[in-house]
Amino acid sequence: MKRPKVGLILHPQFSPFHFSVPFMVFSITLPDGPLFDLVIVTPDGKPLESERSMTVQPDGGLELLDTVDIAIVPGWHDLNEAPPPELTEALIGCHQRGAHLVGLCYGTYALAYAGLLDNKQASTHWLAEQDFLERFPQVHLDTNALYVEDDKLVTSAGTAAGLDCCLFLVREYYGAKTANTIARIMVVAPHREGGQAQFIEQPVAISTQDAHINRLLDYLRENVANNHSIDELATRAAMSRRTFTRHFQKATGMTVVEWLVNERLRQGRELLETTSLSVEAIAERIGFKTGTSFRQHFKRRHHVSPRDWRKTFGGND
Repeated sequence: MKRPKVGLILHPQFSPFHFSVPFMVFSITLPDGPLFDLVIVTPDGKPLESERSMTVQPDGGLELLDTVDIAIVPGWHDLNEAPPPELTEALIGCHQRGAHLVGLCYGTYALAYAGLLDNKQASTHWLAEQDFLERFPQVHLDTNALYVEDDKLVTSAGTAAGLDCCLFLVREYYGAKTANTIARIMVVAPHREGGQAQFIEQPVAISTQDAHINRLLDYLRENVANNHSIDELATRAAMSRRTFTRHFQKATGMTVVEWLVNERLRQGRELLETTSLSVEAIAERIGFKTGTSFRQHFKRRHHVSPRDWRKTFGGND
C-alpha cells in the first residue's frame, strides 16, 4: 500500500497545539516504518510564526496540496476572515479530486468560507456555535459531535477533539488495530464516548435584574429537593400566578420547571464530582423522584451517564 500523503496547512498566527496534534499523529513511525508522508504547507512556502513566537519551516507552498490524500487546516486565526483566494482554490481542488479535507476546531471556518460545507454536516468548537450558525446557515452544524465526516469533509470540535478526529483518519486508512496502537503510544483513549455536551458550560444565572425573583431563586436553591407548585411560588413572591410566570420567564429566560431541572442537574454534577454518593442518593438529594429519572435527564442534557461523568470529572475513588 502506498503511504497516504498528508498536507498540514498553516495560516498566520496558528496555534502551536492545533499544529502539534496532527503533526504528531501523522509523523509517528511504527516498527514497519512511517504510516503517512507528512508535508507542512504555508500559503507562500515561506516560514510562518505561530501566535506565540514559534516559527515553522514548511516543506513548500500550496502546490504541495496537488498530490495529498489528506489536507488539514489546524484551527483558524480570525473567524471574521475568509481564506485568501489561492487557499480556497487549493482546498476546493483537493475535494474535487477525492482527498480528505479536514478542519480542526476553528479550521471548520476555512472550509465553510470556501463553500465546501454547504448542505453538509460539520462540527466546530462549542464556543463558536452561535457565530457559526449565524454566519453559515447553509451548513448543518452538529453542536454535540467531537468530529463529523461527510463526503470526505472531516471537521472536529475544539482543541483535544482534534486528536479524536486524527485517530478517526488513521482508522479510515489503516483500521482500528493500528489506530489503537497510535492511541496507546500517545497515551490517549482510541475513542471517547459522548460529545461536546459534557464539556459545555451551562450555567444557571446566580441573579437577575428582578429583586423579587432573585430572592425566590435563593430559596429554590436551598430547597431544590422539595416539590414546588406555581401557586406556592407566586404567593412567596407576592404576585398573582399570571404575573409571577411572566416575571420569572422574563428574568431567567426559562419556565420554573426548566429552571429547576437545570439547577438540579447543576447540583447533581457537583455531587458526582465531589462525593461518592450513589446516583440514587444524589437523585433524592436534588429532587428527582428516582435514580432513573435523574439518569434520563442527565443523559438527555450531557449525552453521557452520571456514572461516566463521575469517571471523567470526579475526584473521588
